Amino acid sequence: MISLRPSRKLFAGRMRNFIFGVEDSLVSTVGALSGINIAGLSRADILLAGVVLIFVEAFSMAAGSFLSERSTEEYMGDGVSHIKHSFINGSIMFFSYFFAGFIPIFPYIFTGASSALWISVSLSLFALFALGLVSGKMTGVNIFKSGLRIFLVGGLAVALGVAVGRLVG
Repeated sequence: MISLRPSRKLFAGRMRNFIFGVEDSLVSTVGALSGINIAGLSRADILLAGVVLIFVEAFSMAAGSFLSERSTEEYMGDGVSHIKHSFINGSIMFFSYFFAGFIPIFPYIFTGASSALWISVSLSLFALFALGLVSGKMTGVNIFKSGLRIFLVGGLAVALGVAVGRLVG
């Protein structure tokens, strides 16, 4: 009987790219938007910067994932690789980064910059915790500890974006 479930190695690569894409997008986008907001730019400028960041970074992260996955497969497979796996992992990186990036941008569409800042940070931190819960469920570890770990590590990076914005602004 043929199994439709990917091997453990393939699943791990896909899971790694999903978690990395969502986490990096949330942290990078909310950190950048927070810093830009605190520095005093207009809501329109913040939205523009956020959308440009998401498109450029989603593609950049996907390209990096594709190239690194391809190199790893070539190394591990004695020079033989399956481009399909690298492409799938890069695509997972692209879409997870792209869609997660709109979570921190969303408040800036509907409210003023000062209100949007804290809503954006709050939504992003909540999404980081939820990502940790999903990660814990996928890996079979304690979901609360996993949620807290991603929340704290990602939260530190978000705090850095806010701090840099305050220093520069």
